[in-house]
Amino acid sequence: MLWPGNKRFAFTVFDDTDSQTLENGKPVYELLADLEIRTTKSVWPISGKGTPSDNGATCDDGEYLHWAQELQRQGFEIGYHMACSHTSPREETVRALEQFAKYFGGYPATMAAHYFSGENLYWGDARLSGANRLLYNLPTLYRNHNKYFGHVPGHPWFWGDLCKERIKYARNFCFPDVNTLKACPMMPYHDPARPLVNYWFASSEGAEVGSFVRMLSEANQDRLEAEGGACIMYTHFGLGFYQDGKLNPRFRSLMERLAQKNGWFVPVATLLDYLLAQKTVHTISNRERARLERKWMWHKSRSGTA
Repeated sequence: MLWPGNKRFAFTVFDDTDSQTLENGKPVYELLADLEIRTTKSVWPISGKGTPSDNGATCDDGEYLHWAQELQRQGFEIGYHMACSHTSPREETVRALEQFAKYFGGYPATMAAHYFSGENLYWGDARLSGANRLLYNLPTLYRNHNKYFGHVPGHPWFWGDLCKERIKYARNFCFPDVNTLKACPMMPYHDPARPLVNYWFASSEGAEVGSFVRMLSEANQDRLEAEGGACIMYTHFGLGFYQDGKLNPRFRSLMERLAQKNGWFVPVATLLDYLLAQKTVHTISNRERARLERKWMWHKSRSGTA
């Protein structure tokens, strides 16, 4: 892959907003801004009417909203992590998307499902097809069977038509490889079996600070550069990156090292738009999908979180 500006590789992050507050989020993004690494921070546009699954802030908090808007002005992308931290019926999702557009000047380009949101699209065992779905359900004792309904027309939680109209990219599988593009070379791709999502993208495992710094080790940074690849890290910057009044020193040192390399550090949508422009739209085949699913299940069975 030839990257803009003769860059050697591409790197970005999709930050799920779980457990993130002004206190633990600001220092992380101040470091990224200082290093000129622009990434994607997701938000919950509303608080919702139910019981929160998480103590993370939402855009109903005026100070937090102002900070997210300032990040956007600095060049960070604001993504969507569902309407709020719990399951939302269609009317709440509509309100959340409209609030997002009001706050950030348009609908989100990128999104990622939140585990506790029953309106997730093609989630749980619906992420998988055929025999792979059975292989997933047996060890999980069918806990995630018929649990998510965002893609089911007529269900109170359905909003797939709105996703199709308003959101370009959705995250799906996560892999234990720093070179996300190597793990999923067809991304962004369209899946005709899941037509309410326009394009899917993959990510690299890094859910919390420990797995993040392991994935972004010096050796992995060097390999990403040598392969000329692209990394889209999956993480929650609210989980351990800033504790006891300071940034995790290993995280800081790795990001400072990465920033010194000749990388293209842009938000997720910018990276995916570039990849999409380099090829015709890739429609994933049944064989390709099955291979991705098996690779993801193997990772999930060992240590995966997404």
